[in-house]
Amino acid sequence: MQVPLWLALLVVGYLGVKLIRPPVWLIAVVLLGGFLLADSVLAPAINALVK
Repeated sequence: MQVPLWLALLVVGYLGVKLIRPPVWLIAVVLLGGFLLADSVLAPAINALVK
């Protein structure tokens, strides 16, 4: 069985918000920070660090 990545992220995100109940501002900061880092000059270094 193959699950699309977007569906898996949606389910994990929904469960995380439902069970942990983080504040909305924290969710916004994490999403915006990840989006900005993915498009920065640090992206190759982060990618190499993660792999």
